[in-house]
Amino acid sequence: MAYIDSFTEECSAEAVNARIDEAVEPRFREVMESLVRHLHDFVKEVELTQREWEVAIDFLTRAGHMSDDKRQEFILLSDTLGVSMLVDAIQHRRPSGATENTVFGPFHLDGAPEREMGANLSLDGKGESCLYAGRVLDLDGNPIEGVRIDVWSDNSDGFYDVQQPDEQPKWNNRGVFTTGADGRYWFAGIKPVPYPIPDDGPVGQMLSCLGRHAWRPAHMHFMLDHPQFERIVTHTFVSGDPYLTSDTVFGVKDSLILNYLENTGGDTQWKANFDFVMVPK
Repeated sequence: MAYIDSFTEECSAEAVNARIDEAVEPRFREVMESLVRHLHDFVKEVELTQREWEVAIDFLTRAGHMSDDKRQEFILLSDTLGVSMLVDAIQHRRPSGATENTVFGPFHLDGAPEREMGANLSLDGKGESCLYAGRVLDLDGNPIEGVRIDVWSDNSDGFYDVQQPDEQPKWNNRGVFTTGADGRYWFAGIKPVPYPIPDDGPVGQMLSCLGRHAWRPAHMHFMLDHPQFERIVTHTFVSGDPYLTSDTVFGVKDSLILNYLENTGGDTQWKANFDFVMVPK
């Protein structure tokens, strides 16, 4: 095994990578060697000071302390630095016409209740009611049966239920629906509102130091699963939102912006129609 005896400024990355055992799994080796090279190049490029490195370690430590099963500060860090969207773009290079992915976000919950098609997700009765409807299709325009659609959104105050467990009913604005043979879905919820990501931790402090805001444009989350098709993790955004061009997590894509129309004569104040197009595995 190659070995470099002395660790110097010039060959620092080589010295570290030379210690990786030859039996290490190849992909893990590739990722870690590249990480070490880029990290050492960064430190050399900016000539990082000891004090700055201590601040960075403290930042990461505080991010870890802020994270739990209801809040993930490292996801916020990844999102606000654009890494989440970059990884997603690389992993989901889809053909024209397919629904685009966007960031997953830190507030999804496993185990949301299965609901009958047409159910109302708003359990607190707040907000402007909205009918969500559309179809799930394949690339040829055929409906897909048996698609599991997991949806979630903030409430009218801009908070998810997990952020206000003592104020919002559990599973407020969340639910899971399954398409029938016609591929259609419909349910009632609320017209979402813009909200800031949690900015009381180290990520919020970082944004403030960078002169950036913490706001996300209004959106509804969707996650679509089917055993024969690629998973879709995406949002639909409200047209005209003031933060569409400056989403703090870079999640907006033109194809995901839709007009929320007044639902004249309907049971809700608004309606939002969107068809999802899935790609075979």
